[in-house]
Amino acid sequence: MLKCALLGFLTYESKTGYELKQTMDKSTGHFWHAKQSQIYMTLKKLEEDGLITSHSEHQATRPDRRVYTISESGEKTLREWLSQPVTTLDTTKQLLLLKLFFSGKLEKETILTQLRLLRNLHEQQVELYKTESPDFIKEITTFQPELKQDAHLWEATRRFGELYENMYIRWLDETIAMVEDKI
Repeated sequence: MLKCALLGFLTYESKTGYELKQTMDKSTGHFWHAKQSQIYMTLKKLEEDGLITSHSEHQATRPDRRVYTISESGEKTLREWLSQPVTTLDTTKQLLLLKLFFSGKLEKETILTQLRLLRNLHEQQVELYKTESPDFIKEITTFQPELKQDAHLWEATRRFGELYENMYIRWLDETIAMVEDKI
């Protein structure tokens, strides 16, 4: 799916691998992220498959940079992928749930410490969703008004993240209360 994420970003404008990483971190990074090395490996494969092209740009004070552009074949591949319905539920690995499942023999305070630490992390993430993401979306549409329709969908993904984090916090609150009361 990283392949399709990169193709998606390249439909907006040509970018370097570094710029793709920065864009991903600021937009889809909360729900779909990648390491810089994964991005470069995928870009190489996309170019080999004819889905993107690249060219080198000279920079006076820094090393030359490689800029990637989506090809017609890449646009077609992306449209086909976007048109395919999602027919299965995502399965996610949750480290906390795995640890919690086997924590019955731990001290109550050890369990509570882990739950409270994670709650704090989720609170921080909610704040990021409330501030950084809307500002990023607003900034882009100010300079590129043709992306307003896209921005509504970007906002939907941001809102999903915010709601998910709030749900996780509610679950943590319930679990903390249960541990305090019953363990």
